[in-house]
Amino acid sequence: MDMREREELGLLTTKPNKKMKIQLQRPIAFIDIEATGADREKDRIVEISICKLLPTLERNVLTMRINPGIAIPADVVAIHGITWDDVKNEPKFSEVAGALFDFLAGCDVGGFNSNAFDIPMLFNEFSRAGLYWDYTQFLMVDVGNLFKIKEPRTLTAAYRFYCGRDLEGAHGAQADIFATVDVYMEMLKRYDDLPDTLEELALVTNYNKPILDLSGKFYLRDDGQIAINFGKHRDQPAKDHLDFISWMLYKADFPKDTQNVCRRLLGKPVAQ
Repeated sequence: MDMREREELGLLTTKPNKKMKIQLQRPIAFIDIEATGADREKDRIVEISICKLLPTLERNVLTMRINPGIAIPADVVAIHGITWDDVKNEPKFSEVAGALFDFLAGCDVGGFNSNAFDIPMLFNEFSRAGLYWDYTQFLMVDVGNLFKIKEPRTLTAAYRFYCGRDLEGAHGAQADIFATVDVYMEMLKRYDDLPDTLEELALVTNYNKPILDLSGKFYLRDDGQIAINFGKHRDQPAKDHLDFISWMLYKADFPKDTQNVCRRLLGKPVAQ
């Protein structure tokens, strides 16, 4: 790839900073993708950035926006800030697939939660472009998973972090609940930006979304509409699929609280 092509593709090079513990035998291409949604099979890429870490520890960065060919939902735009106007004149994936495929050739692959999202998303995009990205031929290093492994989100770890001591009797119900209360009290002291009311705090602990049903078959979208959270109508307003809601209520076997959401959507009285 010559300098002109590198500039057109947004390819940058940075120098290494320090020696790594693991000596690379070949580059690792760290990938981050912004897309039209979270469905790895149906949604499409709108932006991709690849940071190729070379064995010399130099970094080659390739970033591009892509016309997904489908609409970008407003609630997704609210997350990554990329609108249809931002990408409507960009190339489609099929037009850049070859360059991306070549850029990744001979690399292992990494990212943050990339095993669950970025790699499957890119694999499916390559597949639609007629390219088979053979993931059996490279290693996958998920930094997000490594973070969870090294900094476990367990009560024992939280107690040590917030309270500064080891939790004795872990996994006994009384020891665990006392530790939970202690962690809660320490969090309230430590974080000045927490809400002043329990109602607001409850929302924060559920990522600012009210709980509609405990199994999570429904959720409230940013536009205030109740959306379906599974199956072929995932992320679509429930009111647009009342036949499906009727099926959930009368023919399927969902928990009572999920059925009550269906009843409200259909204008039926809720069950006690």
